[in-house]
Amino acid sequence: MAEQLSELADDRALLGRTSTAERVSDILRSRIAEGFFPPGTRLSEDAIGGALGVSRNTLREAFRLLTHERLLVHELNRGVFVRVLTVEDVEDIYRTRTLVECAVVRGLGEPPYALDGLAAAVAEGELATARNDWKALGTSNIHFHRELVALAGSERTDELMRSVFAELRLAFHVVDDPRRLHEPYLARNRQILRALQDGDHVRAERLLETYLTDSLDRVVEVYLRRVGEDGAGS
Repeated sequence: MAEQLSELADDRALLGRTSTAERVSDILRSRIAEGFFPPGTRLSEDAIGGALGVSRNTLREAFRLLTHERLLVHELNRGVFVRVLTVEDVEDIYRTRTLVECAVVRGLGEPPYALDGLAAAVAEGELATARNDWKALGTSNIHFHRELVALAGSERTDELMRSVFAELRLAFHVVDDPRRLHEPYLARNRQILRALQDGDHVRAERLLETYLTDSLDRVVEVYLRRVGEDGAGS
């Protein structure tokens, strides 16, 4: 925890003169997504508030916002913890992803599409793979799907899926073999990108739906082995 708090203190400069609960929650959301605070970690108000230089009330409001996003959970007389997802949580995340992401691709209309963000995410994944950095590859996969959602041009959809993808990262932190989880999907990202470059959003949607089904099966397999049928701390 000491190392995490030291790095968290470096984020104090991001708050600037307009320190708000929203900006504190942005910082904590990013740190949770990066795995600095793994699932099940108890978050100390005093330690984190001191590291960021914010008041207890501001921090509590940030905790409340992240609890609403299902990233944190408050346990009576115990404190605030980073959530540990259940299998049911994971299934619901993927159900939401399938509904939204496939609808975005289905509704693209006539090409050409603005695919620079998707291409950049694929390139990011290729670089991570070359470095054998499998957690970075997982991050690039999230970036790919975030850019896919952005093709809808909807701020509301982007905001919704930002929370969904952040929650998904909680599941990834439980995985004991990130290479096995993430590596096969780089090629699938390329296939989806290629289909969209060809203007074939029907094929892209079909590839995406299969991708999400297979990814869900793999993550659930990990959860049943590592967390258990009912999960923990949720």
